[in-house]
Amino acid sequence: MAKYLYRLGLWSARNSKKVIIGGIGVLLAIAVLALAMGPKFSEDMSIPGLKSAAAIELLNKEFAGPKEDGGQTRMVIKAPELQTLSSEDSQAAIQKVVKEIAEDTQVKAVKSPYDNQLSPDKTIGYMDITYKTPAGEVTDESREHISAVAEDMRDAGWQSELTGPAFSVMKIMGPSEVIGVLIAFVVLSITFISFLLGLMPIVTAVVGLGIGLLGVMIGSNMLDIPSVSLALAAMLGLAVGIDYALFIISRYRQQLAEGYERSESIAIANATAGSSVVFAGVTVIIGLAGLAVAQIPFLTAMGLAGAFCVFTAVLIAIIFVPAVLAGLGDRVSAHSGNKWMKPRKRANHRGNRWGHLVTRKPWTMVILGVVLLGAIALPFTRMELGMPDDGQKPTEKTERRAYDLFSEGYGVGSHSPLVVLAQADGDVDLMAGVSSALKELEALPNIGTISPAIPGPSGKLALINIIPATGPSDIETSDLVHAIRDRAPEILERSHVELMVTGSTAVGIDISQKLNDAVPKFCLLIVGLAFLLLMVVFRSLLVPLKAVLGFILSLGATFGIVVLVIQDGHMGKLFGFHAPGQVLNFLPIIVVGILFGLAMDYEVFLVSRMREEFKHTGDAKQAVLAGMGHSGSVVTAAGLIMISVFMGFMLAEDPIIKSMGFALAFGILFDAFVVRMMIVPGVMTLMGKSAWYLPKWLDRILPNLDIEGEAVMEELKSRRDEKEKLESLQLSPE
Repeated sequence: MAKYLYRLGLWSARNSKKVIIGGIGVLLAIAVLALAMGPKFSEDMSIPGLKSAAAIELLNKEFAGPKEDGGQTRMVIKAPELQTLSSEDSQAAIQKVVKEIAEDTQVKAVKSPYDNQLSPDKTIGYMDITYKTPAGEVTDESREHISAVAEDMRDAGWQSELTGPAFSVMKIMGPSEVIGVLIAFVVLSITFISFLLGLMPIVTAVVGLGIGLLGVMIGSNMLDIPSVSLALAAMLGLAVGIDYALFIISRYRQQLAEGYERSESIAIANATAGSSVVFAGVTVIIGLAGLAVAQIPFLTAMGLAGAFCVFTAVLIAIIFVPAVLAGLGDRVSAHSGNKWMKPRKRANHRGNRWGHLVTRKPWTMVILGVVLLGAIALPFTRMELGMPDDGQKPTEKTERRAYDLFSEGYGVGSHSPLVVLAQADGDVDLMAGVSSALKELEALPNIGTISPAIPGPSGKLALINIIPATGPSDIETSDLVHAIRDRAPEILERSHVELMVTGSTAVGIDISQKLNDAVPKFCLLIVGLAFLLLMVVFRSLLVPLKAVLGFILSLGATFGIVVLVIQDGHMGKLFGFHAPGQVLNFLPIIVVGILFGLAMDYEVFLVSRMREEFKHTGDAKQAVLAGMGHSGSVVTAAGLIMISVFMGFMLAEDPIIKSMGFALAFGILFDAFVVRMMIVPGVMTLMGKSAWYLPKWLDRILPNLDIEGEAVMEELKSRRDEKEKLESLQLSPE
């Protein structure tokens, strides 16, 4: 692989103008195509085969009503002080508001508070506004119109708050994400001691990210891709794009410092660091594509979208970055930057203080790292999965105020309604059986209200609405769903009525359970795959085992901090989580897939330099020092860049994006700085030469990927020796 990448890097360097123009041309062409087709993201995050999903299908057949494909916005209102919604003045005001809302030509229907249920004290109600287009296609003008109507109501003394999928739009790149990129620029500028080199990885990453995201937008016209996929793909594409460029530029400057010619230095960097980039990218792609193992359609789509953006980041790194380096010419050198900061020439120089500290006190570092991560991982055992809601948004947002106002009027359980479908078992009196079943349901704990059963047209089905006493994030709500299902067989036997629990809350609980069940299987696949891949790369049994155990440690600590902050609410406000809530149900499986790839990324870049040095010297301790000296600072910078990019997304308003950014930022913090910079070099020092043991029969079977570019370097050394010998012969007297 290294030889092919060497040739590719050399070709890109010699054809830099063509490659740069071609890359920008591809970006513009895809942009034109994406704008012409437009995005068509699906908001369907259902999972086939769930009990609740089957009940919904039966429910829709029996109680078929007009299908609403348009997006909806809900306006929750509260009458002015000392007034109620039932007064004549309030009714006149509401009628006027309904007319104002309907003035928007994109509005299909407005359901007034009097068509819905008013709160018991008649002071709070809500309006449902349905648009002619799906939620994702509702225009900014329509949202501004409804916001202006709500503001006019506030001026008149009403409380008016807005929520709903047509109003709350997920923003992929906002001011908070830009902050993360700016921090990455600062880290890069300090690492390279050059503003130009600090900017270059960001520019190349943005080119790759643009191609990747536009490709996902085009793909949304052909596949059912949820809109949240775009946020995940943006996070990954930007972070890995910057990191991969950093790896290649760092190795390029090292080769220049060793006296290689510019084009040759680019080719060598592409063969060595580029090999690590390709391997790292492949592991991330495998981790994301492996989400398909869970057999959950929306999760598969998210994984493929992220994998595509990582794929484009890899291509940009090994094709576009070499061309840009060649295009910059003499503006990039081995000593680019301030004169007062000299580049490091030796792996075991005095500046490698951290490497010397770890190799002097390996037991201390390993024990400290393991205990620290183990302690942080402890809360992981109490993780509860669900979907974030408006109750976790800041009180400054109208969506959060709408949530609180709805809770005030209808109770916190109104956000977690349950639908129970009763089906007659044979030729029995359905309503008599339902009446008997209702008495048993009323005895269950955590029941708020139960509405009278509504019989269906066929006479074989009846609909029962239940409002729990607790909200969607409370474990008691989930327990109630399970309690009804556990009681259903007894009710069927006594009353000859089969009860099926469905509704958005029950569906969410079922999805969370399905995702929770998929995590162990996915983890087993990922861990096994990581071991095999690293065994091939490092030609060792113990190095892959150490890497896998380190990955498990960082993964456990990541889930532990997620539970501590998001679920338990400790230090929540510090990180922008304004109320405790359940952990995003697909977060664990997403984090496993992504963190696996990124952890192997740092492992390969750090340990490959150790292996390279060990093969040359046979000194295990010196190999650890060489790896820390050559790659430690680069891994540190790469980790800081990843964290800053993910932190930018953590500052986003949307709870889904925020929780993903938070988990990935801390995952990289634990893996890059505790596992790879403390535990890995400590364990490698303790293992000594045995770290590189591999049975000879296994060594013969395994393919040689040559991640370090050893074959290329030997070939170049041979060429140099021949050239020097030829020159010496020409200069020597006959």
